[in-house]
Amino acid sequence: MDFLFNTNVQFFILAYLVGGIPFGLLLAKRFAGVDIKASGSGSIGATNVLRVIKDKDPVLAKKLGAITLALDAFKGIFVLLIATFIFNLSDSTLWGIATLAVIGHCFSPYLGFEGGKGIATGMGVMAFMLPIETAIALVVWVVLAKTIKISSISSLSGVLVLAISSFFIHPQMAHAPVIFICFILFYKHIPNIIRLFNGEEKKV
Repeated sequence: MDFLFNTNVQFFILAYLVGGIPFGLLLAKRFAGVDIKASGSGSIGATNVLRVIKDKDPVLAKKLGAITLALDAFKGIFVLLIATFIFNLSDSTLWGIATLAVIGHCFSPYLGFEGGKGIATGMGVMAFMLPIETAIALVVWVVLAKTIKISSISSLSGVLVLAISSFFIHPQMAHAPVIFICFILFYKHIPNIIRLFNGEEKKV
């Protein structure tokens, strides 16, 4: 058990545990009395919070959706900030932290290893690690979200643009963590992708 005293391992565990906090589920239960895992898509993310609570209270739905989005994005950044500015950990360790934060959200230890789609947490850690690529991805996401208004299309398009642009902006970096995080995000969206092909994906 000596490995548990290794700083890198401790941060990996912390990233997974913090990443797994289901803010959307907690906020929806506390302020709207709704179990979002039993409604809508069953996801714990901001989109499902907005979708499920919208019919009950549109104003509250927007507020809780925005707060969920912010907290889900920040929980990965929070651990990265500590690792970077207090412990001065290496880039490879930071990428491990970023990856495990996303895994924690998507496969939460508090929800029987189920979780959300990972877009907010993924974009949060990517904003810290690859700010330029993330800014480009967010522009794509906003444009498609405003025009097409289908969350999965705008989100996955942003993820794809981020991955591709990273090869042009940072050609020398090791891209394995980026590809792995993007793979997780696409994997969690398989039901959405199936609904898209069947013409059943709903607008937000």
